[in-house]
Amino acid sequence: MSIFDRINEDIKKAMIAREKEKLEALRAVKAAFLIAKTETSNTELTKEKEIQIVQKLVKQRRDAAEIYKEQNRLDLYEPEIFQADIISKYLPEQMSHEEISIVVKETIVKLNASGMKDMGKVMGAVNAKLAGKAEGKIISEIVKQNLD
Repeated sequence: MSIFDRINEDIKKAMIAREKEKLEALRAVKAAFLIAKTETSNTELTKEKEIQIVQKLVKQRRDAAEIYKEQNRLDLYEPEIFQADIISKYLPEQMSHEEISIVVKETIVKLNASGMKDMGKVMGAVNAKLAGKAEGKIISEIVKQNLD
């Protein structure tokens, strides 16, 4: 079952259970999927594209929450975190720091990378391997540590 189908099912369940905040988060994901579908002529989104959209939405919510937290706006911070948590349930299980580090080291050896000048090559290869399984920020930090 695609993420889009799961979202639709969960929207129905949230409507029946009258879970207003959860429904709001799920509708935002559905809207993003529908927009992505209309941008291309395809009627179906690939699994990779669905994961990419969900990741983007989670990142947006977490970034907004951090800004609200810095400004002591907990009334706005808490709904953003709640929505990010709801949306992130549709992502594949995230890899641990150690697992990401192993993939990064293997990629560095495979690409014969030696220094920060090769960071773009390494990041591109690692991001392709770990699509949806790790945040880009964490991958970037680990690549930097290993290329120094």
